[in-house]
Amino acid sequence: MTNTKQAIAESLKHLLLKKSITKITINDITDDCHISRMTFYYHFNDIYDLVEWACEEEARVALLNNRTSDTWQMGFQSLLETVLANKPFIINVYRSIDRAQIEHYLLRVTEKLLLAYIEEQSEDLRISDENKRYVANFFKFGFVGIMLEWIHYGMKEEPAKIAAMTGRIIQGDLRQALERLAENP
Repeated sequence: MTNTKQAIAESLKHLLLKKSITKITINDITDDCHISRMTFYYHFNDIYDLVEWACEEEARVALLNNRTSDTWQMGFQSLLETVLANKPFIINVYRSIDRAQIEHYLLRVTEKLLLAYIEEQSEDLRISDENKRYVANFFKFGFVGIMLEWIHYGMKEEPAKIAAMTGRIIQGDLRQALERLAENP
């Protein structure tokens, strides 16, 4: 099943090299992928559902094994590299669909990355899940803001540079935020 979904996503990406997402139809995708409309609808409700699944799948692969305090920066860099590798797809979706869809996707993915890191950093602290989520929310908006600006201006900066700079800026800040919100023993 995942192979079919992946093939459908690849067809969409292929078609996005030729025309905008608003001009692509289900028939275009099924013809390019050599499947029936029923097969498409078995896996996805519509093109926007396909876009969301493709973004989620790319992010899942990018963040695999990169959610610890030692590897979060590599996870962030990997996410940026995945976005860059799918530049025609991302730019087309960013410019053709409501920007909020790309923003929502990036927020969800970034939150997963940050929450895994925060869980690890707060193991020895008495801090509520609500406060952990608040810290994750605070930092995720900074990460996503940087990514959205990077996408908006054509993804010209190298992902490694962005990830390294972000790492230097927040070094220790997440842990300090958690400590400030932790309950005193």
